Amino acid sequence: MGTRPTIRRAVSGHQSDAHGAVWIVVGTFLALVALTAALVAAFVNSTSIADGFTRQEEQRLVQRFVERSERQIMEADRLQIIWDEAVVKLNAPDAEVWARNYLAGYFWGSHRIDRIYHVRFNGSAVRCWKGPKVTADCRYRQINGRVSELIQRSLKNDPGADKTASYRQLGDVLWPYTEKGLPAGRAAAAMDSFDGQPALIAVSAIVPDVTPSLLKGPPDYIVLVRYVDARMIADLQASLLLDDVRFSTIPDHDPARNSLEVKSFDGQRIGWFSWVAKPPGPAILRQTAPLLAVYILFFVGVVAGGGIIVRRMRRTTSELIASEAQAQHNALHDAMSGLPNRAHFMQRLRQELTACIERPELGDVYIAYLDIDRFKVVNDTLGHHVGDELVRQVAVRLRRSLPPGDFLSRFGGDEFVLLRRSTGGRAAADMLGRQLMALATEPFVISGNNLEVSFSCGISWGPEQSEDPGELLRRADIALYRAKQRGRARYRRFTRDMDASVKLRREMEMELRRAITRDELALAYQPIVNATDGTIEGFEALLRWPHPERGAIRPGLFVPIAEQSGLMMPLGQWVLRRVFEDCRHWPDCDISVNLSPLQIMASDFLPSIDQLVRETRADPRRFVLEVTEGVMLDRSEHVVEVLKGLKYRGFRIALDDFGIGYSSLSYLRSFQFDRIKIDRSFVQNIEADLDAHSILRAIVSLGHTLRMKVVAEGVETPMQRALVQAAGCQMIQGHLFWQAMPLEEARALVEPGVVEKRRSA
Repeated sequence: MGTRPTIRRAVSGHQSDAHGAVWIVVGTFLALVALTAALVAAFVNSTSIADGFTRQEEQRLVQRFVERSERQIMEADRLQIIWDEAVVKLNAPDAEVWARNYLAGYFWGSHRIDRIYHVRFNGSAVRCWKGPKVTADCRYRQINGRVSELIQRSLKNDPGADKTASYRQLGDVLWPYTEKGLPAGRAAAAMDSFDGQPALIAVSAIVPDVTPSLLKGPPDYIVLVRYVDARMIADLQASLLLDDVRFSTIPDHDPARNSLEVKSFDGQRIGWFSWVAKPPGPAILRQTAPLLAVYILFFVGVVAGGGIIVRRMRRTTSELIASEAQAQHNALHDAMSGLPNRAHFMQRLRQELTACIERPELGDVYIAYLDIDRFKVVNDTLGHHVGDELVRQVAVRLRRSLPPGDFLSRFGGDEFVLLRRSTGGRAAADMLGRQLMALATEPFVISGNNLEVSFSCGISWGPEQSEDPGELLRRADIALYRAKQRGRARYRRFTRDMDASVKLRREMEMELRRAITRDELALAYQPIVNATDGTIEGFEALLRWPHPERGAIRPGLFVPIAEQSGLMMPLGQWVLRRVFEDCRHWPDCDISVNLSPLQIMASDFLPSIDQLVRETRADPRRFVLEVTEGVMLDRSEHVVEVLKGLKYRGFRIALDDFGIGYSSLSYLRSFQFDRIKIDRSFVQNIEADLDAHSILRAIVSLGHTLRMKVVAEGVETPMQRALVQAAGCQMIQGHLFWQAMPLEEARALVEPGVVEKRRSA
């Protein structure tokens, strides 16, 4: 309230108006200075955080190198002594002669093992070698306790051991045996200190590999000791591309160096690896300093221009008085958006309906049931944090744009309900619907990215349509469903015939569920051909629903029902199973299958596809799994791990409908796709649209640069074929060559006899 007298006095005279303008300019300048300082501080802090992340990543790599070295020496130990001859010879009179050739000589020559010990199960030493030679200077007492602990640890936790089928008593030890009836090999490794310097210590049980009866009691163990010497440090430095790697028993406090503390498996400190750190912060600062200078010059220019604008605004100062609109909050508000919740809305709706029934001259109460189109896709692909921020921004935009008399509430998720008292019947409902639709024309800015969404809305009003609050809300919900059914991004007024459409949607949902269970769906296969000679390279599997009563139902109709009703996972499983079974005995060709983002986001997707491969005995190397750009926008570790898991299993991954998604192409670097499929919208107008042709060539060039094959979809004319071929597309799909066809017709195209005839033709 204190700003209103100030503004009124500013309008009263030229002198006070100029004084106010000066203060506005000064305030704006100080605000920009503060903003610039905040930006600089944030940038410096960001580079510091980036340096910290880099240091942590270097430490993690060094730690992994140490762990890998431990595993390598352990596996080398295990590989050499799981051997019948080792069991016999190491306890024979000529043990030293045999060990010189097959044990000490091997480990010294192949792995540069510094010390080798032959010990009993209880940890007592039998003999020792220094390098390839037997020595009396064993120095075993330094590590006797550690070796005993490692032997016990090998029995409890050996990640590389064979699967245990049973246990047998060997002396006072219960020893594991494999399914073949052989004593299982057991090994363990760790880093410790030996002779005052760090060393890798590995133990491995000496067990037979063919004749289990050779093992009469608890097995002996071979202990390998490898110093962390200059040779190993040089290997670490070369493998990880680090500079000046050192090991010391005291920490290195040089700020230019990074270090990793090394501990034994029981937590005792051994020392530190240190190396020259490579922080990205200084390089970033050097690169961005010119941009910061340009920004400072820019905001100085903005302040100067602002002074000119303020002088021109003197005549309209009185128009700058802002209106006050403060919402009265109580306990019935939604925590995320600050809007009233369902209970508060129903209470207000009852009051308004009662008032309109008692006083008809007040008009009707209009209810607009609004939700965000494809909000679930936003959540599943971009993440729930983006969905929450979108809900908050929608709430702010609705609250700021609607008249003060409207009562806006949030029912949860992406559902908003508006209450308005008005007159005019259908005309008033149409005006309300147009106002709400207009609010979605501007994109929402989230995390620096423009997110374009649309709204769907259902409108009902009472007491003309109903005097019951619950029924009135139900009718608005039915009208909302009809709006979504008609293509979203629109509003619909409730009419009595809409009850029948809701019934139809529920019937189709039940029929689709039944069709999946009864195997009543079908697949069609559309060939993908070589762009050069038109030979068939593979097929894309396309889903069809031949309904026994309704006829053929388009995927565009029943797939959204599956997504909204939770049927997408069983539907996707049905498609994958059918494709695997149909194409198992086909001649060699690729089969492409579309994956839904909901399948990839499911936590059990990889185990379920493993089970399908086992049950159908399909070869994953024959299948290309197509994902849309939207699934890559959620750069969560889960999505990347799922795609990597699919490639590890042999599947190839294609990026479908490329070019119609979001503007950033950086996700192409986060995963190595095998193919990209150019969306048909770039092909349809390519003959007349030079821009479309230029974009097509750019996409193909990008695909070739990233070592991806490029497929053009929707090719329907010879001219389109010539243009996409000239652009560099290796494969083509479209009605110019083949339409989608049943399984038998598709298989006939790739049978050896048919292929030879087509080649001759």
